[in-house]
Amino acid sequence: MMKHILLGMACLWLIGVGAQPLAPSLAPKVRYPSYKGLVMAGYQGWFNTPGDSAGRGWHHYERRGVFAPGSCEIDLWPDVREYSKTYATPFTYADGSVASVFSPYDASTVALHFKWMKDYGIDGVFMQRFVAEIRNPSGKRHFNAVLGNAMAAARRYDRAICIMYDLSGMQPGEEQLLLNDLDELSSTYGLLGGSKSPTYLHHRGRPLVAVWGIGFNDHRRYGFGEAEKIIDGIHSRGFSVMVGVPTYWRELGRDALPDTTLHRLIRKSDIVAPWFVGRYDGAGYRDFAGLIADDIRWCAASGVDYVPLAFPGFSWKNMNGPSSRAIARDRGRFFWEQVAGAHSAGASMLYIAMFDEVNEGTAIFKCNTVDRLPLNGSGGFVGIDKDLGSDYYLWLAGQAAAWWHGKGGYGEDVPKR
Repeated sequence: MMKHILLGMACLWLIGVGAQPLAPSLAPKVRYPSYKGLVMAGYQGWFNTPGDSAGRGWHHYERRGVFAPGSCEIDLWPDVREYSKTYATPFTYADGSVASVFSPYDASTVALHFKWMKDYGIDGVFMQRFVAEIRNPSGKRHFNAVLGNAMAAARRYDRAICIMYDLSGMQPGEEQLLLNDLDELSSTYGLLGGSKSPTYLHHRGRPLVAVWGIGFNDHRRYGFGEAEKIIDGIHSRGFSVMVGVPTYWRELGRDALPDTTLHRLIRKSDIVAPWFVGRYDGAGYRDFAGLIADDIRWCAASGVDYVPLAFPGFSWKNMNGPSSRAIARDRGRFFWEQVAGAHSAGASMLYIAMFDEVNEGTAIFKCNTVDRLPLNGSGGFVGIDKDLGSDYYLWLAGQAAAWWHGKGGYGEDVPKR
């Protein structure tokens, strides 16, 4: 009965009534009924290792097919001392000991990550699901396994979880592939019922699905037509939709396509989430911060909720060369300035990029400190300040969550541990 009610409400959206919350008596009993008041992170989950049974080699660790000193795609090295299953690599530490990494294909690894979320107070994660990966059997098998691990861990540790489709690399016509995949996941995990996945994130009375990569001016093969079919298809199935868009979506400039169709699609959605990574550094954020308040006003007038982003730093020199741009973490000051800026602007929720993204140096999970970095020829790695500890950014993200939960004592200054 509930499924039919949800589908009926979604049909009203499509004929122009708009997305409205279900009456409290009709809403499914779920642990996380709204994104508002939460601090969530993105979870890539795309790493593999030889021996993890996925058959994908050193996927997302290697660079151009090689994972060895002088050739890798990661800038941060994960601190794997708490993992129950790790994989030896060709890298070594200065004392000659072997450096190891993890694979999220292993359920124990994902369980540990969700345990950290609970231990440090982070509300949960958006599970990235790449259309360019799930079109292939090996990619779909991997991301199905990681999502299965995460769904079980989210329930075990009472963390919010949400599916985020990344359209990067999608081809025209693959929008139906995405919708078919959502149908499979909805059936497997009972997303529209709530009982099988009680911690699945809801918003405006429906389970939430995020779609990232709409309106960017970076020459993507798909366009607004495909994006609209996806938004409409997700809504018609009874879900709310969060769209990931360029930083300058409102102005339709810089990283955004200069087309007002983007505004129309945003107004069709329930939440808009702009991508800020790499758009500013510590010196430039203060001038940038006013954009968030302007975005929030536009969204309030348009009936759309808004979630800004904060990231701890940025680096991809091992992926793109030592001359590539990096954004310093500045001992947490850069991250916290964004957290405080979003809170001051009136943001009701926050997205952190990312939980496990060691490729672009935005990871907040436990990474090795500067005194525990493997040798990497002339390349090197980025480490966390020794005195802060490998878990510092997990702790700091948890402080952000506490602030959004209404706890006092927070402000512009970085919290003291």
